[in-house]
Amino acid sequence: MKTSLVHLATAVLALSVSFAVETATPANNDAGTNTGGAATKRKGDLLHEPTYDECMASGNPVVTRKEIYHEGWIDLNKNGKKDVYEDPAAPVEARLDDLISQMNVDEKTAQMATLYGYNRVAKDYLPTKKWFTEIWKDGIANIDEHLNGYPYGDQDLPGVEFLWPASKHTWALNEVQRFFIEDTRLGVPAEFTDEGLRGVEHFKATCFPTQLALGQSWNRKLLGDIAGVAAREALALGYGNMYSPIMDVMRDPRWGRCEESYGEDPYLVAELGEQVVKAIQNEGVVSTVKHFCIYANNKGAREGYARTDPRISLREAEMLHIWPFEHVIREANPLGVMASYNDYDGIPIQGSHYYLTELLRERLGFKGYVVSDSDAVEYINKKHKVAKDYKEGVRQAVMAGLNVRTTFTPPHVFVNPLRELVNEGSIPMEVIDSRVRDVLRVKMWEGLFDKPYKPLDKVDGIILNDEHLAISRQASRESLVLLKNENNLLPLDASKVKTIAVSGPNADNQNYALGRYGPGQAEIITVLKALETRFAGKAEILHSQGADFFDSRWPETEIMWEPPMPDEQKMIDAAVEDAKKADIAIVVVGDQPRGKPQIRSTVGENSSRTGISLTGYQDDLIRAVHAVGKPTIVVHISGRPNALNWADRLCPVILQAFFPGMDGGTAIVDTIFGDYTPGGKLTCTFPKTSGQIELNFPSKPSANAEQDKDDKVSVTGVLWPFGHGLSYTTFEYSDLKISPTEQSADGEVTVSFKITNTGGREGDEVPLLFIHDEVSSVTTWEKRLAGFDRIHLEKGESKEVSMTIEPESLMLWNREM
Repeated sequence: MKTSLVHLATAVLALSVSFAVETATPANNDAGTNTGGAATKRKGDLLHEPTYDECMASGNPVVTRKEIYHEGWIDLNKNGKKDVYEDPAAPVEARLDDLISQMNVDEKTAQMATLYGYNRVAKDYLPTKKWFTEIWKDGIANIDEHLNGYPYGDQDLPGVEFLWPASKHTWALNEVQRFFIEDTRLGVPAEFTDEGLRGVEHFKATCFPTQLALGQSWNRKLLGDIAGVAAREALALGYGNMYSPIMDVMRDPRWGRCEESYGEDPYLVAELGEQVVKAIQNEGVVSTVKHFCIYANNKGAREGYARTDPRISLREAEMLHIWPFEHVIREANPLGVMASYNDYDGIPIQGSHYYLTELLRERLGFKGYVVSDSDAVEYINKKHKVAKDYKEGVRQAVMAGLNVRTTFTPPHVFVNPLRELVNEGSIPMEVIDSRVRDVLRVKMWEGLFDKPYKPLDKVDGIILNDEHLAISRQASRESLVLLKNENNLLPLDASKVKTIAVSGPNADNQNYALGRYGPGQAEIITVLKALETRFAGKAEILHSQGADFFDSRWPETEIMWEPPMPDEQKMIDAAVEDAKKADIAIVVVGDQPRGKPQIRSTVGENSSRTGISLTGYQDDLIRAVHAVGKPTIVVHISGRPNALNWADRLCPVILQAFFPGMDGGTAIVDTIFGDYTPGGKLTCTFPKTSGQIELNFPSKPSANAEQDKDDKVSVTGVLWPFGHGLSYTTFEYSDLKISPTEQSADGEVTVSFKITNTGGREGDEVPLLFIHDEVSSVTTWEKRLAGFDRIHLEKGESKEVSMTIEPESLMLWNREM
């Protein structure tokens, strides 16, 4: 007994967890049948016993089937010997050969489906006796979003007990894993997956700005630090695969998912995506990049859930949308890819052998496994209508290259028709073996076959620790962009301000930091809260909402403006009265992200729009407050570029914050009052009207040209271009050098220069390197981004900066494609 416990401690990383010891019935080891493993006897309906508190109080790890745990290996198939697939020292491909040879059809097909976790599809937060009759008795590819609290973290549900503390959550996932290790025939572990775009999507975790906000920082190291935090917290909580980053290149600000893109430029998306993938996988967590591919070229607000009919040529699709995936797969080797549910040129990506196999694996070199975006398989039949029924859609998806179907229906919905297709011979067994092999290979990379349980002793010190919160605060600051600062009104002198009027729907709206795909509950500091904290006992803060995100007749008023209703006008009037009493007025406008289902959103997944003006009566609020005559600062907290025409015409200051994270309010107030010098630059264009769209970077020659003053028949020009961003200090560039001046097609060119901070305070500068093709075989963009950096300089300080133009930055698809 003592030796067995020592061996177990080695196998499970010395977990401080105590499991009940009961008599176990030997598993059925017949490869041709599956009884769901051992019918282990445990007390009550739940399979776990004892409780979390009892486990944490125990110093001895005890399990139900202690006989399977040995020093350095686990007898997963319970046959009393070390099989090749159970041997950590054996080559991975040999382990895979051995395991697949022992698997029956039911076990293989079970490795091709996701079980969405508690309160999504799974009804149980911990294994129950019913699991011996569920389809996952044969195993499962992964369990997604299990016990992460979305969207039920604040509801009175029994599973909420296992959200917090973090160690209790990890213990619960270990208990679920123990079912797959101990109670399935071959002991193939489950993978736990979760979203992670602005921190891991758990009830409580470090909450970062959205991807679009992070893009404005142009800071590769910061992006890597953030991804590392998210991955460490995910792993501590028990998740081994994060759906992050999004590699979609934003092209149209009406698109609901602009908030989840780094910006409009493929080079920028590729460079930042590379850092994020490397940082996640350096922590031992799988990075699943999405959405492959040509997903972000939406069609106004008309595309619906399926994102059908993206309007873009093949040449630009390759250079804008596919190239970032190509770069990141080559440089960072992400082990997961999510297949998108759009079509391209009439072919659903999810059902395309060309895109999922010939392009993704054979040309780009992807080596991991492919999951479907939600309902991508279903849409082959339901939306795209290229399959007569769902079963045919399953066949097309698997033959195209799908490894794992992931959506919000039970696994049997996919697995049962898949098994029928295999039995009928419509999908050859060698295809199934190949798809399953990819999944199992990734699980072996994660170490799940050798160390399936996560340690508990340090979990509670990892989530939301001081180091992680400091990185979050840095991200909130560096993601801000100062769009306008007329007559250098900012920074304000706090000692001269006695009364501040703050209004707008985002002034005290915590939801801006709690949208989908990140932490569900965090301590959010709004602009109002930050002002009240900073000026407590020093100045009076007057707050009125001023306007809502939606008016009572929305969305009709997006195309036919009508005066506010009496209650809406009353809100505006209250803000005006506050502004009359104040020294300064701050109007915080923008978007409401898609978060909890009951919250109506102006931006987010499936929240595309037909226009880009501020929603509701936010522009009316800006006009009314400005008319008071007090200095008016507009803070725009949004998930997309909005047409801030009234703010630009009337107000001296506009500060842009693309959903700036849990500490966003503090970052904004610190910037307004000079504790921080803004240094972000736009990674997306701000058009004046939706009638100009597409108006973006990079663009073809004269595509964004302004008309002559005497010959205008329409609105031209932009509010702010790609790369725009102001500072409180000034910078001077000098000593430009290019080496060599001539180079071969496969060589690199180095561009170096000096930057000097010539202003009166420290600050960050973001130098951008652009290239222009003077003569080409096909029409090319006016300029292409080929280098960037973020440089911090003290007052009077100079730094040498060097950038390398890689050959891939000069490549294009010629006339012959």
